[in-house]
Amino acid sequence: MKNLICSFIFIITTSFLLHSQPPGGQPPANQPADIIIASGTLHTDLIYKVSSRDGRLYQAYLGAKLSGPSTLSQIRNTEHLAYATFGTDNLFEPAIRMTHNDFNPSLELKYVSHTSEKTDDNVTITRILLKDPEYPVEVTLVVKTYAKEDVMEQWVEIIQKEAKPLTIFNYASSMLHFDAEKYWLTQFHGDWAEEMKMKESELTSGIKIIDSKLGSRAHMFQTPVFFLSLNEKSGENNGELIAGTLGWSGNFRFLFEIDEKGSLRVISGINPFASEYSIQPGKIFKTPSFLFTWSNNGKGLASRNLHHWAANYGILDGTKERLTLLNNWEATGFNFDEKKLSAILDDTKKMGLDLFLLDDGWFANKYPRNNDRAGLGDWQENKAKLPDGLGYLVKEADNRGVKFGIWIEPEMVNPKSELYETHPDWILKLPNRPENYFRNQLVLDLTNPKVQEFVYNVVDGMMTANPGIAFIKWDCNRMMTNAYSVYLKDKQSHLYIDYVNSLYGVLDRLRQKYPHLPIMLCSGGGGRVDYGALKYFTEFWASDNTDPLERIYMQWGFSYFFPAFSVCNHVTSWGKQSLKFRVDVAMMGKLGFDIEVDKMTENELKFSQNAIADYKRLSEVICHGDLYRLVSPYEENRAVIMYVNESRNKSVLLAYTLNARYGETFNKIRLQGLDPDKTYKVKEINVSTDGRRFGQMNDGGKSYSGEYLMNVGLNTGANSPLSSAVFEISE
Repeated sequence: MKNLICSFIFIITTSFLLHSQPPGGQPPANQPADIIIASGTLHTDLIYKVSSRDGRLYQAYLGAKLSGPSTLSQIRNTEHLAYATFGTDNLFEPAIRMTHNDFNPSLELKYVSHTSEKTDDNVTITRILLKDPEYPVEVTLVVKTYAKEDVMEQWVEIIQKEAKPLTIFNYASSMLHFDAEKYWLTQFHGDWAEEMKMKESELTSGIKIIDSKLGSRAHMFQTPVFFLSLNEKSGENNGELIAGTLGWSGNFRFLFEIDEKGSLRVISGINPFASEYSIQPGKIFKTPSFLFTWSNNGKGLASRNLHHWAANYGILDGTKERLTLLNNWEATGFNFDEKKLSAILDDTKKMGLDLFLLDDGWFANKYPRNNDRAGLGDWQENKAKLPDGLGYLVKEADNRGVKFGIWIEPEMVNPKSELYETHPDWILKLPNRPENYFRNQLVLDLTNPKVQEFVYNVVDGMMTANPGIAFIKWDCNRMMTNAYSVYLKDKQSHLYIDYVNSLYGVLDRLRQKYPHLPIMLCSGGGGRVDYGALKYFTEFWASDNTDPLERIYMQWGFSYFFPAFSVCNHVTSWGKQSLKFRVDVAMMGKLGFDIEVDKMTENELKFSQNAIADYKRLSEVICHGDLYRLVSPYEENRAVIMYVNESRNKSVLLAYTLNARYGETFNKIRLQGLDPDKTYKVKEINVSTDGRRFGQMNDGGKSYSGEYLMNVGLNTGANSPLSSAVFEISE
């Protein structure tokens, strides 16, 4: 049995904890002491207090690391319930609401016990058990801390032991409280091809909600991430804030409520809209994880904390290398055959890329997948296009020394398909209503175990027949509308939750059999980017919009919460910018190409080959170095970022000039993250094949001290619109 220890937990007795003070006097001599429960990372503490007055659990503190018992003893009474209920004396939005078997709509939670388990030198799990004194309902608040990464993870487990099922209407993963003069919320929103638009605003009295009701592709309009700045707007390197995100691939809700005293509560979790849920006796309802990091040094530090956590814990194989690739979509669309694909395999090798990715259009025979109106759901090779099957392409790729990957969309179906004709009961659609299509397709009912088996076998069958497949792009192009599950019958309000959990169940099975197969997460672009899904995926497709000017803003937004190695950036024909500009923008993250290589000029081909070689040589710095956002495109007509490796002897700086105005000049950029005592050589790379440089370091490379680079700075780019420069900085 594991040894449970009270690390980060202090049960403070009367010798160093102030009792609750009744008005005008000392506490009664026989009044027990309050209980303090503290969870912490290297630089942050989250402290709860069990009040001796009422036995309830309160949040007492969230912020910079405290020194110990002497400081804890000064924590005064608080009215911030750690997990507020509905139906008794709570006047504000509850974290949990339910109805009991006797139709009583109230819940009261009192402290029972707590434990702490240090699973390794870095991770500690604290569990706080609360119980209703009148009903057999228990709620466990779980706090998991990652000390070195300064990240905390919260979720809740609800269990009921009444005679019959009871219904929960609210079931948040986390409730956090803040007291500040002002609160500033940074949120991200968008649509297809315009993901991750950033907006910052001041929160005022009342409720602000960011949520989704789309079921699948749930992040299409609102992204489940936010910054909350306290007292004043936070910058990259200044200000107190938390960065928060929910690990859930379905409907989510962040609720921000400021009360009459100016206190703020933040409630995060699954969106309870149209999702009341029945819990069977003895069964545990576990909420998804809310992840957050606290920073008193601005958004930059918060991002680096999340990036470190993601690499070590949040994304599959987060410390391993990623594959560069060439996709055929821009070159062929649905129109291809074996001969054309074989030529693109040659191009993959010629460019120096690792993998060829075959996109949509390779499957279905009765209703061939020659456009997006047919074939989805019929996952057999199209005999007209691929008479020798996928195995032939896998072998041809291997003969050229490159890997082979493939696109699938296994959760979806076209009405014009054999699957639709054979299994109409497998499809989410309302009875007695017209079918409602988006992208000419419908969603399969993953709550049905037969559908789960079908989706699993789409992947497993393909991999079993073609074990050489080295990469999968898993797409999900449709949200839920007119959704009804034949399988769920009278439990339709379970659909949004059970669908996501069923998807995770399928992915769990696949990962047990194929634990390290690289899979790209795609959902009509960035419609399903979260840490609930990313533990099964190695990367994600940020947007179908690959215009590099637009991509700068999107990739900038994603960089706040997700590391560079997880963001797939492809060089395509979108936009009218130079090939260099497109390549330089794609180098912000995981580099790929989706372009007609056979139409490149000799100079363009040579430039691309050199850039790919440089990217591979520097990918460890870009993908796993610390990110510093130096100039925001939201603040100037340029964007500048840099990555610095752990030993601070290698860095890559990327500078982009946007739509600069005539005569506009730019100041030098002060670099960050370097060692002031080291000497660095600065060299521009990704230069054109004729030697023409786009930055202002035209001397062939100079050496500077780290102190100079961080205090005086560099001229990093020209003022020519839509130009760019990439610098390699080496000790």
